Amino acid sequence: MPKDTSIKKVKTSDLELKDRLVAIKRVTKVTKGGRQFGFTALVVVGNENGIVGYGLGKAKEVTTAIAKGVEAAKKNLVKVPILNGTIPHEIEYKYSGAQIFMKPAAGGTGVKAGGAMRIVLESVGIRDVLGKSKGSSNPHNQVKATINALLDTRDAYTIAEQRNVSLEKVFNG
Repeated sequence: MPKDTSIKKVKTSDLELKDRLVAIKRVTKVTKGGRQFGFTALVVVGNENGIVGYGLGKAKEVTTAIAKGVEAAKKNLVKVPILNGTIPHEIEYKYSGAQIFMKPAAGGTGVKAGGAMRIVLESVGIRDVLGKSKGSSNPHNQVKATINALLDTRDAYTIAEQRNVSLEKVFNG
């Protein structure tokens, strides 16, 4: 988890969440009687307005695994700061083997990121950002790194609140 202890957990009540499938894998358990196949599904949910969560579902069938992943994702939703459709500042984050770098972009640029990072950024509602994923391409680690990096970003209001300064004083002299 990120260093900041003021993580904003969100309740799922009256939120219109959209779920997106990041990865689905077939897993095998070998027993005395033969092979048993199952599926794992990594799902990201978000309201495209600053709230995002991820979950992992495991089941014998694909649809059940996806449904379980969506329920797990709804249980750990978090609030992320968005500033004019982009992130407040540059951030570099490492989670396990996955390293990601994100940079704010001008309006109209779009989401220039790939893989699991793109799905998380679109689910959160960020429209303009430049992102680069280095290291591991494991979707689990990329999703966790992206969400933790977004949680580590701080906007001007949060910093002013932590320093006990009003922004009117800063901007108006």
